[in-house]
Amino acid sequence: MTLPKRTISVAPMLDWTDRHCRYFHRLISRHTWLYTEMVTTGALLYGDVARHLDFSEEEHPIALQLGGSEPGDLAKCARLGEKWGYDEINLNCGCPSERVQKGAFGACLMSESTLVANCVRAMQDAVSIDVTVKHRIGIDKNESCDFVRDFIGEVAETGCKTFIVHARNAILKGLSPKENREIPPLRYEVVYQLKKDFPELEILLNGGIETADEVEEHLKHVDGVMIGRAAYHYPYRMAEFDARFYDDPSTATTPADVVKAMMPYIEKQLSLYGSKGLKMHGITRHMLGLMTGLPGARRFRQILSDPAKLASGNPAVLLEALAAVRF
Repeated sequence: MTLPKRTISVAPMLDWTDRHCRYFHRLISRHTWLYTEMVTTGALLYGDVARHLDFSEEEHPIALQLGGSEPGDLAKCARLGEKWGYDEINLNCGCPSERVQKGAFGACLMSESTLVANCVRAMQDAVSIDVTVKHRIGIDKNESCDFVRDFIGEVAETGCKTFIVHARNAILKGLSPKENREIPPLRYEVVYQLKKDFPELEILLNGGIETADEVEEHLKHVDGVMIGRAAYHYPYRMAEFDARFYDDPSTATTPADVVKAMMPYIEKQLSLYGSKGLKMHGITRHMLGLMTGLPGARRFRQILSDPAKLASGNPAVLLEALAAVRF
């Protein structure tokens, strides 16, 4: 299949961008790139591969984000990702959590650019699809642009062409992952400069971006924009992305259309995985922000969060929630 440009993408978000969230997002935007939650190499090499890698064909274009720091293990996992049908393998060099640091990967890898280059090279040798890197602009109090420039420069020598840059430093000690998304200041100008320094590379900007107007402004300086929490909390904002950034108005849909399209999906997923513990809440929880700003949105959220209503496993509860909204 011909893949769209990475003009817009939804960030990998732990506990959020699972396959059900991605399917839901795909109903809103056909061309926006979707990313998995970070999957560690250990989870794939020693765990349930299908649970971590299975996805619906409708989710393309889709990237698998891996967490790890051992080139051989990453190569094996990248090969698995390509075998399962992913369009891109992304290496996480941006997660600041102490749990990830104990595994010697995530943002702490930015201080080991040679190791990252070896990891990327091993994955590139193992697959024919793109291998990309997601990282921060710095770690701890090192705010020198030279640091991130040198990091990209060495990794790019492997032939890696795409770098997704979260425009904040990662504070490795003393801040939680949530605080790391909010306290270190956003420095978009650093990412803009990286594009000037590496015009031949694809530089994507991540961090604090919430609206299509903001996306359009950033696209004057970089090749693409990755949206995180705003895509999750306000998913219908993505409805204008295809027409505005991919010149394709044909995929436009309404919130009601999205809700109705989720019903057969929920029925199918529960029939396949209900015996393995999947509950309807595991799917509807991703839909709670769909009606934000509309009259009845609060009641919509209440119904799709009501354990008693969801216990039946009957997707018709979505119609009840939809009826509470006034368009």
